[in-house]
Amino acid sequence: MGANKVVQKSKEAKMKAAMAGGKSRKKKWAKGKVKEKLANLVMFDKATYDKMLKEIPKARLITPSVVSERLKVNGSVARQAIRHLEEKNMIVHVGEKSSKQMIYTRKIGGGED
Repeated sequence: MGANKVVQKSKEAKMKAAMAGGKSRKKKWAKGKVKEKLANLVMFDKATYDKMLKEIPKARLITPSVVSERLKVNGSVARQAIRHLEEKNMIVHVGEKSSKQMIYTRKIGGGED
């Protein structure tokens, strides 16, 4: 009869463990990666503008993402900067003229016009 009581206790313990298991939070499988929020500028200040005029025309590949990354500016500001440099004939467009794919390169040589 003493052995029976031990079995009963283990059954109660199992039941308690099962109930406690139900209350615990479910396991999350995918731990989503949290991207760091960028604090990019939304307007050019004097220092950034000067840096843009000095550095960007020397780069081999000039796209809005490259400009945005280097100068820590917004994407729309980067596109404006590229248009500004093109108007000043400091950079040259590569391929077809399209607003979707803005790929530029540095100007090679003096008189290409």
